[in-house]
Parts: sequence; C-alpha cells; structure tokens
Amino acid sequence: MHQSIALLLALALVSAPALATLPPMSVHITPELSARIRLEPVEVVSHTDTIRLPGRVALDEHRVARIGPVLSGRVAEVRAFIGWQVKKGDVLAVLNSTELSNAQAAYLKAKTQVGLQRLAVDRAQRLFGEGIISKATLKEREGALAEAEVELRALADQLGVMGMSDTAIERLAQNGQINSVTPVTSTIEGTVIERHISVGQIAEISDELFTVADLSRVWVVAEAPEQDAHIVQMDSRVEVKVSALPRESFIGKIVFIADTVKPETRTVTMRMEVDNTHRKLKPEMLADMLIKRPAERVLMLPSAAVVRVNDQDHVFVAVASDRVELRPVSLGEDKEGQRRVFAGLAGGERIVVEGAFHLNNVRLLKELE
Repeated sequence: MHQSIALLLALALVSAPALATLPPMSVHITPELSARIRLEPVEVVSHTDTIRLPGRVALDEHRVARIGPVLSGRVAEVRAFIGWQVKKGDVLAVLNSTELSNAQAAYLKAKTQVGLQRLAVDRAQRLFGEGIISKATLKEREGALAEAEVELRALADQLGVMGMSDTAIERLAQNGQINSVTPVTSTIEGTVIERHISVGQIAEISDELFTVADLSRVWVVAEAPEQDAHIVQMDSRVEVKVSALPRESFIGKIVFIADTVKPETRTVTMRMEVDNTHRKLKPEMLADMLIKRPAERVLMLPSAAVVRVNDQDHVFVAVASDRVELRPVSLGEDKEGQRRVFAGLAGGERIVVEGAFHLNNVRLLKELE
C-alpha cells in the first residue's frame, strides 16, 4: 500500500507543472477520513513579532583612551603590557626628552633673569631715593622685572603642559637640577588593549602608544532595515543574544539611533549599551539585537496545517460540512509551531489542523484518476 502511494506521489510531482494550472480541488470527507483529520477555526490572536538585527560587540568609545606622549622623546622604559589593568595616573612608559630638558633650562635661565632684574629694581629704588636717578629710570627697571616675571610664568606653564607637576617645578626652581625623564600616564582606569611602543624607539606627539579601555560596559552595534527603524526608540530596553554564548542573554539600553540611512545597505545604525562587569562580552563578538514589534491582532494557524504544493503554501479549508478545499495562502515563518497568515484566509474559517498530509495524499490520488 505504501509503495503504491509513493509511486503515485512521484507521478504527481512529475505532473506538477500541469497541476499548477488547475483550480484548487475539493475533497469529500468520508467517515473514514473524518476519523483521521481535525478541523478548527482560524483564530485572531494578539501577536508580537521579534526582529533579529545582526550586529557585533564593540568598545564603548566614551570609555576608551588612546594615549600618546605629551612631547617627543626616546622610550627608556615600558611598564604596561596588553591585558594589564591600570588606574588613572599609572605610569605606562618613561621617555627621555630633549624638549623637556631644553624647556627646563629655559625656565632656569628665566628664573635667574628674574633674580637679576629684582636686584636691579632694588638698586634703582635706592638710587632714586638718593636723587641719583630719575623716576623714569626706576620705572624702566620695574618694567624689565615685570617682563621677566611674565616670561618665567609662561615657561612654568609650558612645563606643566609637558607633564611636570607643580611640586616638580618647585623642586626644579630650588635645586636647579634638570631631569629630562617624562612619564606616559593612563588617563582612565581600565584594561590595556593595544600597545605600540618598544624600548629605544622615538615617540612623537602624534603617536598612539597605548589604548586603554574600560570594559565594564560595552556597545552592541547593529543595522536595522529602514522600514523597521521606526520601531526602535531611544532608551528602550533590548535583549541581546551572542552566538559565542548561546545559553545566555543580555539586556541593554538603546543609546543611539542614526539620523540618516546608509544608501548602500538601506539600513539605520543602532547602538545599545550593555553592562559587562562579568567580562563575558568581548569586543568584535557577533551578536544579535532582538527588537519586539508592537503587539497587533493577526491570524495564526498551526504549522501542521500547511502543505506545500508547487512551491506554494496551502491549507485545506472547509467549504461544506463534508467537503474541504485546498487553498493557497501567504504565511510567515514557522515560530514555535505557529505561522502568521498574511493572505488567503479570513478569521473564523475552519481549516484542517491535523491529518493535512494524509488528506493531501488522498487529493493527489484523486488528481491522478
């Protein structure tokens, strides 16, 4: 019996192009068939669809510092390496800089000049008091002192920009000892994720020697089709699935929605912030952002009710108490054994939800008679 049905099905597939032109065929429901099938009405239910947006885990650029030297110099020592945890102010490397030594020398010269100008002013005040020099000469000496003090303050500010602390500048002023060593320090607390430095190399101000990132929070960046972009709202809570961690899900908040559409992909960039204190999420991991559509009333039917004929979804619809008709329908994807109806059925119509495959075999046999 099974071999006969298989043969008839094979013949039906060979004749498929011809059948595609035939109108839907009804099947009489005999008592024997009635015992093997079950009919139920198509229901209108509340349905929430989920959009899966492919994306990736990325660094939170607000928590990343790309660190370089404040002045050029030769690398004397490297104190931090990839993977190290550092705090704000930690020394990552040490440089010897002729720029720093020249600036310190200029500061000491200016300090000496201020001392000489101050002595000249003191002497001019005494001479003016004795009537030996004019007031104009005294004012000239005082003006020269003021200029020297301005120059000294400017050079002190320059040393501060070069990384010297106020304490170090005061120490330089007191002992006059030039120190050309300058540190490269971390500007944030985090993990060293990049290092582009080695002992002996010449580091320029434009060089990025270290990248330090705070990985306690990361971004998930995804691209939403332009027709779905309006569904996502700022500050909304969104679920994230990571392919490398299939048993876990993460919840984050939408922090950025692009104002423009990428013309080459017709997508809108979405970005969400996710807590990563557990350090499970690694930058560049593949991730999916799951966005729920607003709930709507739709027709749903069991996937078991669907039969494929000529690469088209069909269901058997009751047209009489003892007769069903094969009807083409437009359906959504299978989700947990249910499929959404887009076209071909109306709410309340009764369809075959069990035994559709057997019923279709009966239909094929009748087609071949």
